[in-house]
Amino acid sequence: MEKEQPKVIIHEELCKACGLCIIHCPKDILATSDKINELGYPATVAAKEGCIGCANCYLICPEPGAITVIKP
Repeated sequence: MEKEQPKVIIHEELCKACGLCIIHCPKDILATSDKINELGYPATVAAKEGCIGCANCYLICPEPGAITVIKP
């Protein structure tokens, strides 16, 4: 059985596109989306696999609830 990997979930409807999570991701898995959210921002998305569960994105995000990191 393969071990589950950590996962980052960006709640796009809360993202204000500051880009801090993208800058602070050591695995470079986050990117700006082409889609504009309801707030009028190009929300951040998890563009690749490879999250290591460091939670840098969660810790640096100024918007409460916009990022969840799941560590199985």
